[in-house]
Amino acid sequence: MKEKDLRRSLSVLPIGTVMKLTSLTARQIRYYEEQGLVSPERNDGNRRMYSLNDIDVILEIKDYLDEGLNIAKIQEIYKKRKEDNKSNDTKELTDQEARKILSDELLNIGGLNSHDAANNSF
Repeated sequence: MKEKDLRRSLSVLPIGTVMKLTSLTARQIRYYEEQGLVSPERNDGNRRMYSLNDIDVILEIKDYLDEGLNIAKIQEIYKKRKEDNKSNDTKELTDQEARKILSDELLNIGGLNSHDAANNSF
């Protein structure tokens, strides 16, 4: 995980701060958690602690609701997104696919001419 991603995933913000940042009530934020849309970590005192990624999700949920989507539809969106991410994470490239991607990238930066790329000679 990149350092930036790691920082964004650190759960350091209490619910009061999240309320101020999102203009939502504690009840609304807890409701999103009850619906499985956000999963804050708990500290030693069992207080919810939110990460910047959690706040992004909460703000996105708020936008979806403002657009007229209901919680069930938002849950479908997140379920589909999670499934897509899971399938993308587990898909392994074949040797041929890897060569094609490398060839395309080298063509984009001018490292190969089209004849070399067609023959995959690298």
